[in-house]
Amino acid sequence: MKAKELKTYRGQSVEELNKKLDELKKDLFMLRMQHATNQLDNPMKLAAVRKDIARIKTIIREKQIER
Repeated sequence: MKAKELKTYRGQSVEELNKKLDELKKDLFMLRMQHATNQLDNPMKLAAVRKDIARIKTIIREKQIER
């Protein structure tokens, strides 16, 4: 995730961020399945998706604290 993407996520609502979080969790599940069956080409994708999930959760939490 690039810095420009983070700026766009900060402008989104919590509902939109939750949708993106659900998509990332599904992606992570699929990557785990591919890794378990030795079909994953780039194992670094797992780490990248986990970090993206953490970033989205952080933004959601910041928005909750602002209220």
